[in-house]
Amino acid sequence: MTIRKYTQSDKGTITDLLRLNTPNYFSPEEEKDLIYYLDNESDNYFVVEIDDILMGCGGFNLTQDGETARIAWDFFHPSAQGKGFGTEFTLFRIQKIKQIKTVKTLSVRTSQMAYKFYERFGLELRETVKDYWADGFDLYRLDRDLEHCC
Repeated sequence: MTIRKYTQSDKGTITDLLRLNTPNYFSPEEEKDLIYYLDNESDNYFVVEIDDILMGCGGFNLTQDGETARIAWDFFHPSAQGKGFGTEFTLFRIQKIKQIKTVKTLSVRTSQMAYKFYERFGLELRETVKDYWADGFDLYRLDRDLEHCC
């Protein structure tokens, strides 16, 4: 498994990966949000290559005050799911976040399909909002004090 910074040339492959995870993990309406994110907010976005093939992606963003880092837009090719790559990749991003001295809180906004994954890193469920992302895709917001995380 190799992790590298996202480049604009990855956008098509990432969009294809999102489609492979739709509708199991994402609503079709979310594709336009991902494209906006990749075009405008991908400073801390990474891709995962397995045997030189882009198989996963994800990143994080900081709030304006720099005190909260939000894990964002992470997903893998279905054939790579459940094999530990997501855990290794999440730990990689958490280590990157811990290098930023202003960050105090680690947060993620996800759905009911993925929130249990983040609980394994010590993040705690703080809020749910029904049909937030789209019909049948609820918001699950989790966070944790970074100092006591992972």
